Amino acid sequence: MKSTIVGILAVQGDFAEHALILKKLNAIPKEIRTLNDLENIHGLIIPGGESTSIGKQIKKNGLEKKIKELGKNGLPIMGTCAGAILLADKVIGKCEIKLNLIHATLERNAYGGQNNSFESSVNTSFGKIQAAFIRAPKIKKIGNQGKILGKIGNEIVLAEEKNILIASFHPEISGDPKLHQYFLEKIKRHQAGC
Repeated sequence: MKSTIVGILAVQGDFAEHALILKKLNAIPKEIRTLNDLENIHGLIIPGGESTSIGKQIKKNGLEKKIKELGKNGLPIMGTCAGAILLADKVIGKCEIKLNLIHATLERNAYGGQNNSFESSVNTSFGKIQAAFIRAPKIKKIGNQGKILGKIGNEIVLAEEKNILIASFHPEISGDPKLHQYFLEKIKRHQAGC
């Protein structure tokens, strides 16, 4: 069977940590910095980091239009923390760009600043996962076609709509591979036309 190539936006943030987990799951990570890098990928991860910096680099490198096009054409895309903010169509707080690929309202830094960072176990539809929340956004609302996949108490922290998956947290920091496994399964279903 052909290997799954997953692009990871590598302009700022935790792209190297995502790559390590993908390698452990026998997927091929591909760092994305230019328009040409977006060719021949089966999925895309927009990692956590600083959403304003990542947004500026997406614009500067001319990636915005192509990422939107890929997402609208069904390419599975996962955004974690800052990546989730960039994928949403509504953001509370300053946002450099909005890719508008998921009907969701996110609030930037809603769990507090760096000093309020924490790790927690998250109940998801595919089991408990260990997650790090660092200057994390809150998923305030998800559109009618969206599905809530994970919560902490009453707070939505993991959701999807069709091919787009967003998480408030950093799964790559704890090293728990379950979210990446779920994303790879999503990619395989897409490849199979399901």
